Amino acid sequence: MRRRPKDTALGPGSRAVSEASPWFSEPTRADLVDLTVVLPFYNPGTHIENTVARTVEVLSRTGASFEVVAVSDGSTDGSEKLLEGVFPNVVSLVVLPSRGGKGLAVRQGLLSGRGRYLGFIDGDGDVPPDLLADFLEVVAAERPDVVLGSKRHPRSEVVYRVARRLCSWGYQQLVRMLFRLDVHDTQAGIKLVRREVLADVLPAMVEQGYAFDLEFLVVARHLGHGHLVEAPVRIGRRFSSTISPRVVAQMLADTFAIWWRLHVRHAYEPPQARGREEAPLGATPGP
Repeated sequence: MRRRPKDTALGPGSRAVSEASPWFSEPTRADLVDLTVVLPFYNPGTHIENTVARTVEVLSRTGASFEVVAVSDGSTDGSEKLLEGVFPNVVSLVVLPSRGGKGLAVRQGLLSGRGRYLGFIDGDGDVPPDLLADFLEVVAAERPDVVLGSKRHPRSEVVYRVARRLCSWGYQQLVRMLFRLDVHDTQAGIKLVRREVLADVLPAMVEQGYAFDLEFLVVARHLGHGHLVEAPVRIGRRFSSTISPRVVAQMLADTFAIWWRLHVRHAYEPPQARGREEAPLGATPGP
């Protein structure tokens, strides 16, 4: 039996965790829910309260059993206090002691999830939670390994600057060239993943920042989980984006690091091929 980290009380339904927590919850069949949604956030102000409330409202109408895990990535604006005791039956709060990146925040939320499918949606509200109902319909119809939002889907409705659109297009062309990954958009902020796929893929992952999405899809496909379904998204003009030239440069560096681990170091091989035991879900191997 895997031990779980001791919680630190921060108010009803909340807990503090270390950034290196390696444990993955193993719920009994009775404890499983249909969907776990992780909401990572960093200094969103009051937006996070509205996003959580809307997420609960949307999922409540689907008839699916669900839980929402909101993860503060070291926020300093006190926004996590807005969620203490909110919807205590379905919402829990994880507070990271310092900022570690979107990927780390998503990982920590997923580790405690009880869903048959687990996923995440940006906590800043730029991706509307209403999309979760559409994604659940895809899950029910196709049982994919991963259903991912795509800004380049023919039915997507996306409003953002021309420069941002060109950068996104250029990055996806780079991804297709480096990885032959048959998806049109790896970075839209909403994805749902089948639990068995998550358990297989997450132990091999390294990335903690924005390249988390790309690495997850690359490793999933590499390990044989190729049923990836793209779904349309609706994204309005982004006022809360944290993208900067420094972030773009880091994203490119991380992208080439993923290529190196995949093609040169062969770091993403199945555990039996690497001749060692499988690492605990959540443990992060070296770069």
